[in-house]
Parts: sequence; structure tokens; C-alpha cells
Amino acid sequence: MSGNGKDINRFWVAAGAINGLVAVGMGAFAAHGLKDRLPAEALDWVRTGSSYEMWHGLALIGVTLLAARGEGRALGLAGWSFLAGCILFSGSLYLLALSGWLGFAFVTPLGGVAFLIGWTALAWHAITGSNRA
Repeated sequence: MSGNGKDINRFWVAAGAINGLVAVGMGAFAAHGLKDRLPAEALDWVRTGSSYEMWHGLALIGVTLLAARGEGRALGLAGWSFLAGCILFSGSLYLLALSGWLGFAFVTPLGGVAFLIGWTALAWHAITGSNRA
């Protein structure tokens, strides 16, 4: 994580909050606005995307709390990976459900890999006990 510490922490909180907002909005939109318009499978895609986005929005806020104690490359990697995962994984599921175009399904695993990289980086940060990892 580079730049002014306060600025990057504000960025991660904002990113986490925006992802939480989108997760709640998409979940509610699917449950109330789309339930009679989309097939059950598509509604499940939106629910899955919303759930993953919410958890990883919270993870971004967790990155902020850890970064407040000191920055490290592993934390930066975790944050960027969680954010990329939200965009690629959840975003592709939303677009798949709303458009029906199966091409978006090829992006979803990339988002899943980004989530895995984020959790691995966060674990590395914790295991090394250093903010220099």
C-alpha cells in the first residue's frame, strides 16, 4: 500500500463501504425487483455475488484496521485482490444474471482467484507478524 497512510485507509474504508452498498442493493433488487423476471438460477447468481461482495467489502475494512497499525506489501496485495475479486467475481455474476450472456461466466473464476490471493496475502501478513512482508 503506497501513498499517505490516512488517504489509503480512507480509500479502503470507502471501497469496503461501496462494496457493501452494492451488495445490499443488488441483493434487494434481485429479491424484490427481479424475482418474477429472472429464472431461479440467475437469482442464485445474484445472491452468490451479493454474499461474496458483502464479505469481501468487510474484509476491505479489516485491511484498513490492520493497515492503521502499519502498512505492508502483503496487506496491500490483500486489499487490491479483494477489490479485484469484488469487481470480477461479483460483477461478472451480476452481469451474467442480468444479461444472460454466458461469456461473463469466464471472468468469474478470475475473481475467485483474486479472492484466494487476497486471503493468502492476509494470512501471510498474520503469519510473518511483520508489516514488512
